[in-house]
Amino acid sequence: MKAARRRPGKMGWTLIAILVLALAGFALWRWALAAGSAATLDWIDARFPRETGIELVAQGKYGPTDAQRAEIWVPEGAAPAGGFPLAVFVHGGGWHSGAPEDYRFVARSLGERGIATALVGYRLVPDGRYPVMLEDSAAGLAWVRDKAATANLRADQAILIGHSAGAYNVLMLGLDPRYLRSAGIPRESLAGVVSMAGPADFFPFDTDSSRNAFGHVADGRATQPVTQATRKNLAGAPPFLLMHGTADETVRPYNSRNLAVAIEEGGGMVDLVEYDGMSHAGIVMALSKPFAQNGTVLDPILAFIADHADARKQGKAQRVPQASVPVQGETR
Repeated sequence: MKAARRRPGKMGWTLIAILVLALAGFALWRWALAAGSAATLDWIDARFPRETGIELVAQGKYGPTDAQRAEIWVPEGAAPAGGFPLAVFVHGGGWHSGAPEDYRFVARSLGERGIATALVGYRLVPDGRYPVMLEDSAAGLAWVRDKAATANLRADQAILIGHSAGAYNVLMLGLDPRYLRSAGIPRESLAGVVSMAGPADFFPFDTDSSRNAFGHVADGRATQPVTQATRKNLAGAPPFLLMHGTADETVRPYNSRNLAVAIEEGGGMVDLVEYDGMSHAGIVMALSKPFAQNGTVLDPILAFIADHADARKQGKAQRVPQASVPVQGETR
């Protein structure tokens, strides 16, 4: 006599569905990593539902080349009193690749939390060699500020966010006042700078990306954020949030650790957050909906915006007493 086969009950089918979704999520993760493309990640992210959508309110060029372009996204619905909080995101790509529109997943994630996001591009190598990428980033920010009134933005309380090469760009805008000054931007209009896996201490130049972007500079040390973190430059500088994965093999964690030490010693405001086992790509992927990891990366950024935007404008920004992890200088 054959034993009767039991079909999965309701609980069984639920477990099967969870397993299928988990496997699909893992496949998407592997696909995005294998593609090595922010555009692929953005495509995946766009297919996930969100509580609040975003609306494109401005898109255009701030310079004569196609690379000098930016776009502004705001949360759907009425703006709060005083306008939307503003984050300005600058993409990575080793200064030789990347496009602002590939990072709309950042705008969607921040927009879901009520924050407007400007995505700013810049000229890439060979046209965008140092200091052009910094001049472009500042000019892009000026373009965003010009759109503030019509887009209902709090442009005088902007938070700059960058990943990888883009993190270098925003760090330098926050540390070296020359670039904002040249673009006609008051330094006090920056409420803070968020660096995600930012190269801050990478001289001598030992990769193709760094040599192509900085190898022509006579004084290579002067191009480094750690060098620009002087007491003079930090007087009046915005607060900094440095975020880094410990498994980052593209931009080693010592970059953020050494910069945190330099900012602390120079009297600046800094917080350092490290993510155990997180890779170079993983830290920016965590700003997308499918790979959000319970907000482990997004939530500190949101808290930083909440803590510093209004406080900076009102002259109440407080110096962070100590970093989130022990900060010690580190050599390569």
